[in-house]
Amino acid sequence: MDRRQYYIDGAWVAPADGRDFDVVNPATERPAATISLAGAGDVDRAVQVARRAFPDYMATTVEERLAWLQRLLDIYLARADEMTAAMTTEMGAPLTFCREVQTPCGDGHVLAFKEALRAFEFEGPSPRGGSRIVHEPIGVCALITPWNWPINQVVVKVIPALAAGCTCVLKPSEHAPLSAMLFAEMLDEAGFPPGAFNLINGDGALAGAELSRHPDVDMVSFTGSTRAGVAVSRAAADTIKRVTLELGGKSPNLLFADADLEGAVNWSVAACYSNAGQTCDAPTRLLVERPVYEDAKAIARQAALATKVGDPAKEGDHIGPVVNARQFENIQRLIQIGIDEGATLLAGGVGRPDGLEVGYYVKPTLFADVGNEMTVNREEIFGPALCMLPFDTEEEAFRLANDTPYGLGACIQTGDPARAERVARRLRAGGISINGGAPDYDAPFGGMKQSGNGRENGVHGLADYLDLKTITG
Repeated sequence: MDRRQYYIDGAWVAPADGRDFDVVNPATERPAATISLAGAGDVDRAVQVARRAFPDYMATTVEERLAWLQRLLDIYLARADEMTAAMTTEMGAPLTFCREVQTPCGDGHVLAFKEALRAFEFEGPSPRGGSRIVHEPIGVCALITPWNWPINQVVVKVIPALAAGCTCVLKPSEHAPLSAMLFAEMLDEAGFPPGAFNLINGDGALAGAELSRHPDVDMVSFTGSTRAGVAVSRAAADTIKRVTLELGGKSPNLLFADADLEGAVNWSVAACYSNAGQTCDAPTRLLVERPVYEDAKAIARQAALATKVGDPAKEGDHIGPVVNARQFENIQRLIQIGIDEGATLLAGGVGRPDGLEVGYYVKPTLFADVGNEMTVNREEIFGPALCMLPFDTEEEAFRLANDTPYGLGACIQTGDPARAERVARRLRAGGISINGGAPDYDAPFGGMKQSGNGRENGVHGLADYLDLKTITG
């Protein structure tokens, strides 16, 4: 597919100074599409269009924006199969998983933001009543999204920006741009005014950096690695723009002896391996209370060995490949480091699964007896690799769980509701799952520490795109 064009000012336009880039299907290792990576001129053109469109779009009413969102929701649902196919092609998420989990994130979040916008009070009195407090859109927003949950991350940035009255420039990951370009078609069909939403493709080193430092960008919302988040923050610093970041994670999963052991361990393995381990808050560190540790290892090993890997274009409950060669090689490197540092390899290991010689497929890997200071326990692997280590007391569990620079997610497995509440309040993470609980689309998502700042989803995500103005008579 030739997808070199960008969506700017309500039309698909040719790049001015772009360069070709092949989007590779990770299951075949062959190009699926050719896009154009934006240069500085393309970035500036998109930003200037968004800047010119902002005053008129800011003046649109909530009712107008609600109507556009409803049309978008209807279009998205009608074209959901196209979205599923795009993500299966660009990042290798299996067809069934895409249809049942990835694609519904789009309509789920659009609906949640629509509800948040309808209920939001943009103006009200100060606590003592002497002033009016007004929420207004922050301005032009640069939205930089990753490849691992493509449409989810596009929607949780684009929709609150547009709902708040901001104009925006989206730069999706160059490794998974097809779903974002399809979403641009949907926004166009929904009738959003020209210039309110713009899309360019590009890499982080050039297009991402240009967007982050651009003086006419008022806000940058970035999702990706912590290393890249630091670069975005530095680039944005000179112009004092707002920066929100959703970054990496190394999420702990505390399994206590009073949990339903079989169910908890099987859930834990599946949650780590889901999306081929390419989820920023995946529970990749399984901390198990020592009395059930050996039994948990045996259950986890069976679950890991039973995890199927296969062609993402086929229906089924298998996991697919990881996104590209660089990701594959880094995962292989970290798995080998885990072996070299002395972790017990219970399943998986280096190399591709048997029978899969083409494609960036990774063996579902399980390490046990992992030391807290081992590399695989400290660094984000971002592949289907789970680390297990024991603990003896609740205090030790807190210490191990919180001993990480990250703070995105954490999980608790216990049969004691009081313990669950006590432990949840002591874990330093932005989201806590108890016994497999999953939040709804309106629940705030984001991290503490080096996992980022700001929150996405629902009313909290909408608020990130608003400034406060105090008017006193």
